[in-house]
Amino acid sequence: MLRVHFTADDLARVRVAAAPDPLWEIATSFQTLISADAPLLFDEWRRLVRRRVGSMHALLAALLPPRGYFPDFLTPDPRGSFDLPAAVDAVLGTTRTRLRRDLALLAASPARPPRPLPPGVRALADGDPEALRGLGAALHAYHRTALAPFWPRIRAQIDADRAARARAVLEGGTDGLLAGFWPVLRWRPPVLEADYPVDRELRLGGRGLLLQPSFFCLRRPLTLAVDEGTPVLVHPIQHTLGWAGAPGPDRVGTAAGGADLGALIGRTRAALLEDVVAGRTTGELALRFGISGAAVSQHTAVLRRAGLLVSVRRGRNVLHTITPTGLALITGAAHRPVDA
Repeated sequence: MLRVHFTADDLARVRVAAAPDPLWEIATSFQTLISADAPLLFDEWRRLVRRRVGSMHALLAALLPPRGYFPDFLTPDPRGSFDLPAAVDAVLGTTRTRLRRDLALLAASPARPPRPLPPGVRALADGDPEALRGLGAALHAYHRTALAPFWPRIRAQIDADRAARARAVLEGGTDGLLAGFWPVLRWRPPVLEADYPVDRELRLGGRGLLLQPSFFCLRRPLTLAVDEGTPVLVHPIQHTLGWAGAPGPDRVGTAAGGADLGALIGRTRAALLEDVVAGRTTGELALRFGISGAAVSQHTAVLRRAGLLVSVRRGRNVLHTITPTGLALITGAAHRPVDA
């Protein structure tokens, strides 16, 4: 069981991360890739990625076992930046003391087979420059192969989760935000509880909490093993089935420059798409446009299949939010030069 203890100061300092963290997504997606019990939701992604990855990431396999502890230094504090090169540079700048500490914890992890760490990992523990460069290359190569082709879809689903969290804050403040994570997180003021592989008491002590949505975080939240710096709680999000086979980011967007958006996708759908930028429920769209909920569902289904919006269920409502592809489409249409 994980128990996160809040003070009044902590409640005033809760924030939701602005974007997916590339390092947390590398770590959690790699564990999902090699796990024997990953949900069916990720089967298509795993099939596509395994063909590309092969055995090229032996170092990551040593550092990221399918379950249990992985080194904290692989996911340093982003400090507001979600840029992959900067994040990898932060990993490579880890002190030798912390490298040794984290890799000693990895070697002692009960979830790991009882055998010595491979030579490449032992070289990392010594802060060997060549080993660190190899780690940086592996992180970049894995992201380029396994995540970058899907990043617009990952970002769209993270944005949908953030939109839902924003609505929870507007309706219920921080208390509503934390209560909205049920059943993955259980808010029993002033303690936030979650199922966890070990008993852990995380006392925020006025530092606040960063809630980091993660696309590949499965079933239960994650946090750093050693409590130092900014407290981070990585939490799962709700996914859309078939996400790995959704249209690519350029399938529709290139058409916007040469046609009126209404003519391209229909005027009602164009208006709906523009209205879900901040997130709207089916009922809100029906009320705003004077059409039935069934008609809204039909229009949003078409837009969803085109990769232009994401729909997630929140309690009794379905919340629709625009994707980067959809946003590029309406932005391109808005800035299209008017023909003479």
